[in-house]
Amino acid sequence: MRRVAVTDGMAKEAVKKLENGGCEVVLGAINHQNLASGALGEFDAVIVRSATKLTREILEASQPRLKVIARAGVGVDNIDVKAASEFGIPVVNSPRSSTQSVVELTIGHLLGSLRHIPQADRSLRSGEWAKSEFMGTELYGKRLGLIGFGRIAQGVARVAQAFGMEVHSYDPYLAPSIAKKFGVTLHKNVDNLFRTCTHISVHCNLTDETHHLINKKRINMMPGVDPFNLKCGNHIVNCARGGIVDEDAAYAALKSEQLSSLALDVFEHEPVDPESPFLQHQRFHGTPHIGAATIEAQRRVGLDIVDSVLTVLDGGIASTTINSDDIA
Repeated sequence: MRRVAVTDGMAKEAVKKLENGGCEVVLGAINHQNLASGALGEFDAVIVRSATKLTREILEASQPRLKVIARAGVGVDNIDVKAASEFGIPVVNSPRSSTQSVVELTIGHLLGSLRHIPQADRSLRSGEWAKSEFMGTELYGKRLGLIGFGRIAQGVARVAQAFGMEVHSYDPYLAPSIAKKFGVTLHKNVDNLFRTCTHISVHCNLTDETHHLINKKRINMMPGVDPFNLKCGNHIVNCARGGIVDEDAAYAALKSEQLSSLALDVFEHEPVDPESPFLQHQRFHGTPHIGAATIEAQRRVGLDIVDSVLTVLDGGIASTTINSDDIA
């Protein structure tokens, strides 16, 4: 029987689907030491989320049995894809499953930032009625800059436009015709996006190119006023990947008030240090990497990734294989 390791949990329906596909499913985290010692060498497939890190050392120790690596989600920065390709192991993901959930969380963080919802809640719980202290601004009429314009950013654009926002994007890999289809202004230079927009939302992968893409220089470019010359401040949301925002620079910008709010669902180092200065700053709010944490998304993620795993184990090529051109 084919054996599948599921290291970071999965919906019951998805586990059942694997079992119905002729697989023995082993649920439970495997620590790094055991992984490096070849624990995955006893499996035909492994399904991970973001918690499990699959390094070259681990993949080498998993030879020759391991046939497919599956990321139940979108980002694969916790997987050494280059090493997997060299060992001839397909890496598959489920890029569409959590789209709507991340879109809605992004909009939630934008609204929370502008209307001071987290701060007002904390104040109310402490026994205060500080109605006059939480004057906010509207989304309507503001310029929203999207870094990256894939499925999630496109969903955010639709909702933002429904609120009356003017949407801009920077995506060097995007065909201009797609931006035009969505009524979005496409910028050829990321610096121009920051000079134009008071609201920035991140929707790209973490790469060498995008590491600390949001830094001191670019935050200082943000205008702080809307098209009507209203002082609305500067706001950044990141529900994509930690490390794209230079957190030291962002914290300094919060302290200097160049940045009016910062909302993060993802961090450069997770879990976040309880002593992080962000957690003491009134104009910061965050969530613990919950972009895909909805019942609906988890069901879709599990079922979609199982389809891909079974396709590979049955000798096929999954449509979500991200390294199909590089497998040795």
